[in-house]
Amino acid sequence: MNYEVVLTCAVTGAGDTSGKSPHVPVTPKEVADAAIEAAKAGASIAHIHARDPETGQGSRDPKLFKEIVDRIRDSETDIVINITAGMGGDWISDADNPAMPGPGTDMIGPEERLAHVKECMPEICSLDCGTLNFSDTDMIYISTPPSLRKMAAMVQEWGVKPELEVFDLGHIRFAKAMVEEGLINAPPMFQLCLGIPWGADQTVETMAAMKAQLPSGASWASFGISRGQMPMMAAAVALGGNVRVGLEDNIYLDRGVLATNGQLVTRAREIIERMGARIITPQEARNKLGLRGANG
Repeated sequence: MNYEVVLTCAVTGAGDTSGKSPHVPVTPKEVADAAIEAAKAGASIAHIHARDPETGQGSRDPKLFKEIVDRIRDSETDIVINITAGMGGDWISDADNPAMPGPGTDMIGPEERLAHVKECMPEICSLDCGTLNFSDTDMIYISTPPSLRKMAAMVQEWGVKPELEVFDLGHIRFAKAMVEEGLINAPPMFQLCLGIPWGADQTVETMAAMKAQLPSGASWASFGISRGQMPMMAAAVALGGNVRVGLEDNIYLDRGVLATNGQLVTRAREIIERMGARIITPQEARNKLGLRGANG
């Protein structure tokens, strides 16, 4: 059981959800306001994606990320900023020539994948630790060992903590190799991502199995998606981990009731407190996770 819980709110993501709920933030102002809303509801960390204001689709434009981060910082709201570094690994096979990339492919190198991180210098950025069939389509998310090692070395030099997002046991195995190679500073920070097609399933048994493979001393959190969000959140606390909720992973508060980020954080806080634990403050999270800006 974890009695001092770090809660991350993933406020928007890059998935096709902006047309499904009016509460999914799209513009830089909306994304920043969502992070501030989450902070006021009690979140320790805001996990941030940018979206194209015209289309609502995910974007890796450093200018959009910079505006979001600047707006949060200028508001003087205390929340740990965690921005995605997961964009730029989408490969979609061409239907007529499977050896070639088809429409929608977005493949770039490590430097470009991290351009917005270098621009914003957040306290945390995500690092997706492997390749995955990310849907029932021909889209593959590609993250190769050489690229990941280079990205890990870059953010280590900048003092940005990588959140090691793992979608299966093989991803944990590779992340542990990077830890052993000295590319990840202690304590390593893992996010067990459950329920994403076609990675690890969102069950308590799966979460426990993945937790058992983490290196000694690692900090970890986990999340589920859709209706599994709150059950997996509670399971993570019970198993000794930290948690993530937010509109990136689930747009509903109750069946048929669309949520806001603040409502999801509030619901999670109520469950955590009924379990006898509490959500810790952003500064306490910095100290616990060994982030830049930690006391001591």
